[in-house]
Amino acid sequence: MTKSTLSLRRHHLPLPLRLRKLTTLPSPLSDPTTNKPDSNSDSLLAEEIASILTATSSAADWKRLLAAADVPSRLTPGAITALLRPPSGDRIPPPLLLDFFYHSQQTLTLASSSSLAVLLSNSRHFGPLNGLLQRVIRSHPHQSPSHILDSIVDSFEARPGSDPAVFDVLIDTFKNMGMLEPASRVVFSMKDRNLAPSLRCLNSLLKDLLRANSMDLFFKVFAFMRDSGYTCDEYTFSSVIAAYFRVGEVDLAKRVVLEMREMGLVPNAVIYNNLIAGFCRVGKVDDGFELKREMVEKGLVADCFTYGTLINGLCKERRSSEARKLLEEMYSLGLEPGIVVYSTLIDGFMMEGNIDAAFRLRDEMAGYGIRPNLITYNNLIRGVCKVGKMDKAHELLREMFRIGWKPDTMTYNLIIDGHLRESDSDGAFRLLDEMKRCNVSPNLFTYSALVNGLCRMGESRRASALIKEMTSSGLRPNPVIYSSIIVAQCREGRIEEACETLDIMAEGKVVPDEFCYNSLIIGLCKAGKMEEAKRYFVKMSDRGLSPNTFTYGALIEGHSKAGEMDAADGYLKEMLGRGLKPNNVIYTTLMDGYCKADNVEKVFSTFHSLLGKDILPDIKAYSVLIHNFSKNGKMHEALQVFSELEEKGLVPDVYTYSSIISGFCKSGELEKAIHLHDQMCHKGVEPNIVTYNALIDGSFKLGNIESAKSLFKLALEKGLVPTGVTYTIMIDGYCKLENISEAFVLFDEMVSRGILPDNFVYNALLDGCCKVMNLERALELLNEMLVKGCSVTVLTFNTLIDGFCKLGKLQYANQLFQLMVKKGIVPNNVTYTTLIDGHTKDGKMDEACQLFLEMQQRNQMPNAITYTSLIDGHCRLGNTKEAIALFEEMMAKGIMQDDVTCDVVIRAYCEEGNLLEAFKLKDAILEKGMHMKYITYFALIDALFTKADFSGAMQLLKEMKEKGIKPKDSECTKLIHSLSSKGFVEEANRLLEVMVDGNWVTQQTT
Repeated sequence: MTKSTLSLRRHHLPLPLRLRKLTTLPSPLSDPTTNKPDSNSDSLLAEEIASILTATSSAADWKRLLAAADVPSRLTPGAITALLRPPSGDRIPPPLLLDFFYHSQQTLTLASSSSLAVLLSNSRHFGPLNGLLQRVIRSHPHQSPSHILDSIVDSFEARPGSDPAVFDVLIDTFKNMGMLEPASRVVFSMKDRNLAPSLRCLNSLLKDLLRANSMDLFFKVFAFMRDSGYTCDEYTFSSVIAAYFRVGEVDLAKRVVLEMREMGLVPNAVIYNNLIAGFCRVGKVDDGFELKREMVEKGLVADCFTYGTLINGLCKERRSSEARKLLEEMYSLGLEPGIVVYSTLIDGFMMEGNIDAAFRLRDEMAGYGIRPNLITYNNLIRGVCKVGKMDKAHELLREMFRIGWKPDTMTYNLIIDGHLRESDSDGAFRLLDEMKRCNVSPNLFTYSALVNGLCRMGESRRASALIKEMTSSGLRPNPVIYSSIIVAQCREGRIEEACETLDIMAEGKVVPDEFCYNSLIIGLCKAGKMEEAKRYFVKMSDRGLSPNTFTYGALIEGHSKAGEMDAADGYLKEMLGRGLKPNNVIYTTLMDGYCKADNVEKVFSTFHSLLGKDILPDIKAYSVLIHNFSKNGKMHEALQVFSELEEKGLVPDVYTYSSIISGFCKSGELEKAIHLHDQMCHKGVEPNIVTYNALIDGSFKLGNIESAKSLFKLALEKGLVPTGVTYTIMIDGYCKLENISEAFVLFDEMVSRGILPDNFVYNALLDGCCKVMNLERALELLNEMLVKGCSVTVLTFNTLIDGFCKLGKLQYANQLFQLMVKKGIVPNNVTYTTLIDGHTKDGKMDEACQLFLEMQQRNQMPNAITYTSLIDGHCRLGNTKEAIALFEEMMAKGIMQDDVTCDVVIRAYCEEGNLLEAFKLKDAILEKGMHMKYITYFALIDALFTKADFSGAMQLLKEMKEKGIKPKDSECTKLIHSLSSKGFVEEANRLLEVMVDGNWVTQQTT
């Protein structure tokens, strides 16, 4: 391209056209008569029309003359073509020709229109030309922009020396009709035809593409300009800079500025403003300030647009105080901020919660005579609603009416949303009614805000009712609104209604999307309804919707919590097969499920799978491992994982620490737990009430009341609120240690805090009262439980029955037994065993045996304790045969005997004189690693002495000494006296010597 061409372009003149050589082939879209000789009649008619048009000065005259000559009825396409050709066409001014065609109401062919367009362009009548081209585009909707261009090119080439501005006007016409894509196609097609639009035209097109946010087309047109050798000017660069900022390419925008300077172009105020606006849009306000200083240094004036842009940028960055100073600077420079600047500042202060500053600005603008508009009021209302000042919002609403501003839909939406944020649904509905009375139509956002707010407050049924109202007012609820209702219904436990809502959507011709299905599937999985969840998962797929990570995550979590790990693993594999990448949460859920299933191998394989997918385990993943190891008493493994997470730079949270502390407390390692507590405090991780619950429980388990009290006090000092679990641990701990008075103090405190005691607390207190034999208070607690409707269980009655049995008050124990049966509480083997033991100890063997039969009739199987009580009872009454028979029955039923049972039976055998069975049982006991009491040894020794087996008796005494079994002094004396009374005085003296030697009795024992 020549230097002269570049020079012309730089001065915005139409670009010279490099025309292609004319061909003899007609354009496929040209008039068929164009290339044929006109008939003599057509030429004569054209000349007649030309003479009439040029002979008169007014439109009325030529219209009258044409009618008189009957021209309209004789007009043919051939005559029109002839009229547009020389010599006729050259004689008539193009605007007059256009008027003639409009008057004749003849449909012009594309070729005829193109010829007329070229004539209008040549005569510089661009207004009529634009109108003609609009008609052409509308009347040829199926013709592509390239075809229209071809037709005009044909006409243009048929008249050498024609004005190329016709092509600029064609592009402008498409553009002004909002047809930016066809306008751009004309530009690209011109290059193929060796044509080029003017720089002015392209700059205008770039500006409109930018305004329409058609960024792909923008950069294609700009690339065309670069490839075609255009020399861009300030207007081009201004648009390009704005475009790069629009797409976030800050560095490229800066590079354009450098390119301008290299070309010797000085950025003007408009370009600087574009740059400043761009930097502010991408959050680089400080760069914007640097440009403002630069433009002032270059003698350019920062105007209201410059300041408004910077103020807006600062407000978006929550730097409204700095923006306020710019407002003052504007006034000092004589600039007058408008309503937009003030509204921006007010909104900025409101976003920061500085309501007072926002209202001071409102008063200030009024002082300057700037009347707040609807946007200003909406910004003020948005701010006060955000901080819950609903009275102030209503005050502003009244003020709007007072000064003549009619609130719009957004105004009411903001206040309705504000009421809902404050959980005031009634206030929101009052505003909705007022809105309708004022003829302000609620829109989709109005109902969306109401539905979301009601769902958030647990009023999903009221939200569902709004769907009908929306539909009747012509608004169609979208899937987002329905999904909010579905989520709320699931959260409120109304799963069936959630399923119905999804089904109703299809009836209302609203197609459920992935989010709707996910909301329901997640709700069903949380409710443990896995079969239903699977059914909707299939429905979702049948509708052609693709399950995503949330869908699979919900199914995996649901099955994992249900312990259905095979199903959970199946969904994981299906998810991977679809190319979806499981996240940390999904893997953590699986690990938790495998931990609960005690499948350690799968826990670690899942953890390694997570690592293999290049997913870095987060603190939750590690915490799940630690929690489950600690819960199962595997403290060594828990500490190994804890060390690993610290090595990876992860910071343990309170959940992680609490899990290990709880594990140490359960294993009785309180010192380690307290050390870890001190460590977490030192590292800035504040323990929560769960942490202290574990430590307090650990202290009580070790019988350390003072430690428990100190920890409880420390929790209160830290501002932690004790929960029901805290009080339950404390009360249970005090009761187990028989400190009942402290337990009841805590019980009263618990009730005063509004924490309702559960049956576990009452049972702990009952057990404590029974331990200290305060059965009167225990009965009061039982009555209190019954009056309050607490869940009274078999454990409750067992505790009381045991207490009365230990006191020998069998009458009360039997009455409680009858009461529990009356209440529909089925006695268990503990109940019967407790009553049997009580009756046997009281010597009431008939009643005990009756209870023994009854329990078996009720399918309550006796255990070793039951049999031992009966055996011991029979032995007390000397019924050794019955005792031994029961023991043999017990053995036949495969009930494992314990050392207590064996001790009783051995003594029974000794009473019977059956030393062979007694010693067999003794050997069996010792072989199983069980221990034998000294009283049983003494029974065997006494029996051996009776049989005159002195060496055997002495051997047993030696065995007792070797095992470290030390009998009571009284029992030793009793055995010595027994031997003496039987005439074994010498043996009694020898026995005494052994006992004195073993420090069982003193030398003074006689």
